Amino acid sequence: MCGIVGYVGPRQAQDILMHGLARLEYRGYDSAGLAVASRGKVGITKAEGKLARLIGRVDRSPLTGNAGIGHTRWATHGVPSDRNAHPHCDETGEFAIVHNGIVENFQVLRDRLEAGGVAFRSDTDSEVLAHLVALAYDGDLTEAVRRAIRQAEGAYALVAMTSRQPDRIVAARMISPLVVGLGEGENFLASDIPAVLEHTREFLLVEDGEIATVTSEGATLETIAGSPVRKQPFTAEWETDSVRKGGFDHFMLKEIHEQPDVIARTLGARIRPGGDGGEQVALEGLEWSDRDPAAVDRIWITACGTAYHAGLVGRVLFEQLAGIPGEVAFAHELRYGRPLFRDGSLTLAISQSGETADTVAAARLARHHGSRLLALTNVVGSSLAREADDVLYTWAGPEISVASTKAYVAMLVGESLLALALGRRRGLLSRTEERDLVAELRTLPDKATCVLEDIDRVARLADVLAGSTDAYFIGRGLDLASAMEGALKLKEISYIHAEAMPAGELKHGTLALISEGTPVVAVVTQEDVHSKAMLGLQEVKARRGLVIAVAYEDDEEIGTVADHVLRIPRVADIFSPILAAIPLQLLAYFVARRLGRDIDQPRNLAKSVTVE
Repeated sequence: MCGIVGYVGPRQAQDILMHGLARLEYRGYDSAGLAVASRGKVGITKAEGKLARLIGRVDRSPLTGNAGIGHTRWATHGVPSDRNAHPHCDETGEFAIVHNGIVENFQVLRDRLEAGGVAFRSDTDSEVLAHLVALAYDGDLTEAVRRAIRQAEGAYALVAMTSRQPDRIVAARMISPLVVGLGEGENFLASDIPAVLEHTREFLLVEDGEIATVTSEGATLETIAGSPVRKQPFTAEWETDSVRKGGFDHFMLKEIHEQPDVIARTLGARIRPGGDGGEQVALEGLEWSDRDPAAVDRIWITACGTAYHAGLVGRVLFEQLAGIPGEVAFAHELRYGRPLFRDGSLTLAISQSGETADTVAAARLARHHGSRLLALTNVVGSSLAREADDVLYTWAGPEISVASTKAYVAMLVGESLLALALGRRRGLLSRTEERDLVAELRTLPDKATCVLEDIDRVARLADVLAGSTDAYFIGRGLDLASAMEGALKLKEISYIHAEAMPAGELKHGTLALISEGTPVVAVVTQEDVHSKAMLGLQEVKARRGLVIAVAYEDDEEIGTVADHVLRIPRVADIFSPILAAIPLQLLAYFVARRLGRDIDQPRNLAKSVTVE
């Protein structure tokens, strides 16, 4: 979950590294540091806390040199501190490493190294790698890295440098992401493309089990066993403006406002004329060559966090539109369980980054048991995308804020397209039904814009929730998934305890916690259970709870029980989670802002969870 950046070239490495770390801070912000090779030594500066503290230190004492590595940390082993910050070096100070991931056998390695006289300066698992590289060095840094990682177990991305070969940096990957950025007379390494997007658009993906040696002249790839690897670079299509705030106070608010465009992009060319005056879904690039969609009799959906909530919506979409029963499983539970995969099953793995360690592992388990694997992700060439039989990209663009917003909405749109396509091919949807639902999808960008035009109403509710210590979110059917995502957003960035549950479950225990003024956020968009939802809200009002509802703009009845109503345009109920997400995101944002929270970088969290 840490961020890594590296540079070799004619320019001052410190400037490139600091710029890259600023782009990667969403990956971890417990501490940060950089190492630069110069005049036969490796200079290291690091600092606990946000990147601003490191900036202050390097401004006072700059590191000069043309090759270096940088790191921003999300702590796993060892509390955040200067001593535990990366880079780590060996006892001579001639070797430095940065590391993303976990060395699972670090205690065995550390005990062995200490028995041999090595003195450790940190509490991290990563430091063992610095010592292993130094001890293995015999004039060839690439070979030293190879020997070191053969002793390490776990998931990692490792980048090493030494003053003895100051013209290069060497990286190795095992699960945690790494890319090589290709420039003119200079080259880059990064855990994420946005870190170096302003310097190059040409990239090489470092695959699991590969080592990259990067100099100013170029980059060579080989396997851990030493076999050369040749691959074609790819061009990143992301715009550099997408990694800037663009006048907004926070990336989260910017990304919320980007959602109408994200919906339109994800729909994109995937909706085409159907020949009868209407339109239909056309998902090019999804190949079902070895299995007829009509034969798919079960869908497993696996994900974590926000993507899991998208999966809950997907399960209903696939059941109602395609007639395929589904099950949604947390990836970290699925990977260690005994799921009953069988022929005819399809596994949908969902991850914004495509690098979520648990989700990638669960996806591999599904394939191992013979399930076809379909990835829904935002990142081209990610680990999950490469693992899958088929990929549907969401085209949300880089999402910088730790709390996911536009990527979640894009996932919902992607699942809607998949369900419609499967429903038609399985014969469950008539041409008229598909045409009408596709027409509904077409209206979503404009309707999302309408929701954003009512932002002041949401902002005024911030004072109502900001003084609360607890909040409860309820919904029925698809509204439950929306409630769960709304509760997660509030927890993530405001630190207010929030709990979500089915509206009908409230009276089975949790109603004991509802008293005068207790906020209950209810999502009420499903017509088939509308009357039941209203009964639940009456129970809340009978206990003098404070009801905040998300409902359709023409729902007059909701105003008879709700103290505050956040309105969304009416849409086919099955697509309502796409619009309902927006006022819930805004509500969490303004509450967090009212409380003075660090919205884009909430405590203890990081964007891409690449460790177990």
